[in-house]
Amino acid sequence: MISQIDKFLRAELKLGLHPQKIILRKLSQGIDFLGYVILPYHRVLRTKTKRRMFRKVNEKVRDWESGQTSRKSLEQALQSYFGMLKPCRAWRSKQELKLKRMLDTGS
Repeated sequence: MISQIDKFLRAELKLGLHPQKIILRKLSQGIDFLGYVILPYHRVLRTKTKRRMFRKVNEKVRDWESGQTSRKSLEQALQSYFGMLKPCRAWRSKQELKLKRMLDTGS
């Protein structure tokens, strides 16, 4: 099957497959792509991406509390992460960010 896909890509699109980067998985397992896991009917944020996002938000909050960054900078960071969560199913993460925003910025 991989050889058929490789032939098609080379003949029709002038592309090739990297031999060490081919992974065949069931569609129900999803496709890991750009920080999301793409499933048949929805997207979810990759766990590693979510952990990194909350670590950086916590760092930004600590910087704001210590006066190293402005409230505007903190708010911009939070808005950026809300944007990152928009195209996927991440209701709980969105709620955590909203709570963090209310507690830390007084909004």
